[in-house]
Amino acid sequence: MKLFIYVLHKTELLDKLLKELHKNDIKGATIINSTGMGRKLYQTDDHAFIGSLRAMFESSRVDSNMILLACPKEQVQTIFSVIESVVGDLSLPYNGIAFVMPIEEIKGYKG
Repeated sequence: MKLFIYVLHKTELLDKLLKELHKNDIKGATIINSTGMGRKLYQTDDHAFIGSLRAMFESSRVDSNMILLACPKEQVQTIFSVIESVVGDLSLPYNGIAFVMPIEEIKGYKG
């Protein structure tokens, strides 16, 4: 089993992404609202950021969605493909970050 973690920056695509995952028989995602470290630091009163970085954090996006999925190893590439079909190439800026971790033990998985 694997834990697939994806941080979606384009939160307006969440519903579309979840529908596409479901169409591909990927179920059981947990969605958590999240904020990145850089954005949180920017929101403090100490705005010690280089000018070019400041513009990045002054965009309208405030939060991200962290999507957690426990899945069989065989579904990992399908999940990557679905994500990239909805949000675009993950190697490009602002499309988020996805990674996979092993699950040693799991209980309650309904797969």
